[in-house]
Amino acid sequence: MRTRRIPAAVACLFQGICLFTAVDEFAFAEEKALQAGAAIVDITPREFPAIVSGGFLERTADSVQDPLYARSLVLDDGKTRVAMVVVDSLMMPRDVVDDAKRQAEKATGIRADRMLVAATHTHSAPSVGGALGTGVDENYVKRLPGWIADAVQAAAADLAPAKVGWAAVCDPQHTNCRRWILRPDRIGADPFGLKTIRAMMHPGYQNPDYVGPAGPEDPYLTVLSVKSLEGQPIAVLANYSMHYFGAGAVSADYYGRFCTMLAELIGSDESKRPMVTMMSQGTSGDLHWMDYSRPKTSITINQYAQEVAQVAFEAYKTIQYRDSVPLAMAERKLTLRRRVPDAERLAWARKIAGQMQGRTAKDKAEVYALEQIYLHEDPVRELKLQAIRVGDLGITAMPCEVFGITGLKIKAQSPLKPTMNFELANGCEGYIPPPEQHKLGGYTTWPARTAGLEVGAEPQVAETVLELLEEVSGGKRREAVEPKGKYAQAVLAAKPAAYWRLGEFAGPQAKDSAGEHHGVYEHGVALYLDGIPEPDVSGIPARRAAHFAGGRMAASVAGLGNTYSAEAWFFNGMPSDARQVTGYLFSRGPDGAAGAPGDHLGIGGTAANPGKLIFYNGDQRTELLEGNTEIAMRTWNHVVLVREGNSIKVYLNGKPTPEIAGEAALGYPDATVQFFVGGRSDNLFNFEGKIDEAAVYDRALTPEEIAEHYAAAGIAGGEK
Repeated sequence: MRTRRIPAAVACLFQGICLFTAVDEFAFAEEKALQAGAAIVDITPREFPAIVSGGFLERTADSVQDPLYARSLVLDDGKTRVAMVVVDSLMMPRDVVDDAKRQAEKATGIRADRMLVAATHTHSAPSVGGALGTGVDENYVKRLPGWIADAVQAAAADLAPAKVGWAAVCDPQHTNCRRWILRPDRIGADPFGLKTIRAMMHPGYQNPDYVGPAGPEDPYLTVLSVKSLEGQPIAVLANYSMHYFGAGAVSADYYGRFCTMLAELIGSDESKRPMVTMMSQGTSGDLHWMDYSRPKTSITINQYAQEVAQVAFEAYKTIQYRDSVPLAMAERKLTLRRRVPDAERLAWARKIAGQMQGRTAKDKAEVYALEQIYLHEDPVRELKLQAIRVGDLGITAMPCEVFGITGLKIKAQSPLKPTMNFELANGCEGYIPPPEQHKLGGYTTWPARTAGLEVGAEPQVAETVLELLEEVSGGKRREAVEPKGKYAQAVLAAKPAAYWRLGEFAGPQAKDSAGEHHGVYEHGVALYLDGIPEPDVSGIPARRAAHFAGGRMAASVAGLGNTYSAEAWFFNGMPSDARQVTGYLFSRGPDGAAGAPGDHLGIGGTAANPGKLIFYNGDQRTELLEGNTEIAMRTWNHVVLVREGNSIKVYLNGKPTPEIAGEAALGYPDATVQFFVGGRSDNLFNFEGKIDEAAVYDRALTPEEIAEHYAAAGIAGGEK
């Protein structure tokens, strides 16, 4: 087998347009010659019908559409030997993977804690672990551990001097968030009959019942390439965050096609030994290939695989190689609790299970009834988490279905750059939504073996793998900082009393970039969505925003007085004919006070001025001021509210003439410090959509300053 070397500089290609290199952050001390080996083992089922997992209910397959494989790569720097195996499977339970590792360790001497075994997440392979309504294919699961061990053994036996390199490419065209936020008047019922579904996967294309994506995508496609010293390709390990494409069983889905197509693009001397190409699953718990913000497009699985392979190939061509790189691997166990049913739900589940009399579940209610019993009987889980260093490339392994935002936060903070994240590695413990996503409900939060871990699981998993990355790299994690572009610089130069950029990876704190008036995100806010578009789009968004879905950002800002300004960009996702007020953007007033005494800026609805800005000072004063410009849904707009005593001015999209100009008495009590973004002080008609770059000033901004801020953003108001 062959091995390849790692570059002194890491090439990172964004959308095939902008190529740049990153200088190595860690010296390669006492380097030894690298060795590598790779292998591929056929794991296609031999016996039919085969039970296939990947849906709510059990199904079977009687034929093979394309073969399944276990693909392995072994690296050895003379001190550390690691094995990585990518398996064409939906997911593999910990006991199946541990069995495979025991067999492989016995055959090769590679320590079990130096092996990473991950599933591709094809939904068209035999079931090796019970999930939802699907049982286990007992014939297949007996064979799989041995096949995985064979792959490790074959790769270890093929070790030879090698060189290695890597590249990362930004490919947002082939993955999108599949979990979308519903309108507040469209909340659905979960399998337990409760109205909890505020976000759900697969909303349908341009469905008006949905406001927008619930999270960001992780668009990075990372490629690790290994070659012989003579330049013959040995292996290519790719990593991309896209759930699966969809194929008839039995099939490796697009992953197998990608591997074949990338190998053809690269080419190799087949007279020696064919290269092993691998596509691993990234953090795609809430990601899929469909772009639900656009009309439906027609694409085949082969077209999709070919396009992604071409992107990977363009990145591959930029790779530089080294024949000596440090290897390191660390593993840690993390114990987490499951969200078990209370007595009432358990009684409901047992009643349904009793009526089933041991048969397979036939509907969603039966599926989730059985799942409650499984959780009750097995309330604690132990997770194996891993990190690997290959030179300056980082690799993490998590036994869960991980959201895109989690992958991004790990990559942003990793001391190794780039970093690729493997999900569904070394076990399968279900979805781990960030805590704020749990409050939005939906399939990926419903308690089951597929999504049963405690609400705080995601931050614990992310923190643990970051600690492991620090351990293997010997360096400290990087600080994730939202770039300060021209707009942020203009706002800060105006000396705001508080400036919440609303670009956090995690809550509950909304950081004040101008001081110490940090806010708090309430339940019902999704984080790290695409913010104000950059004028020159070269990859992933540089500016991030919060999506308000019933919650607010609450803060206390002392010293504002009765002359102040409030500023932000907003992206409304609610139609103006759905309720009395489309949504409130800003509010200053006592939290929860009856009648909402205060200043409230929003978008009118059926009660008054639909689709246009309104200012209201509470039910006691009942003074309403109205704007004239209709604000198109799902467009970014800049707004500034200026109060000077009883004078109210509201500016829209940098125009020097106020959109609203009039008189309104003070609605809030003297010295009110409570300030809200994305909702009203009494939580009535909270905003539905995204808000970015919110600031409040203890003075009146001038029209000239407002125009300057607006221009600094580099976009025209009303842009999508």
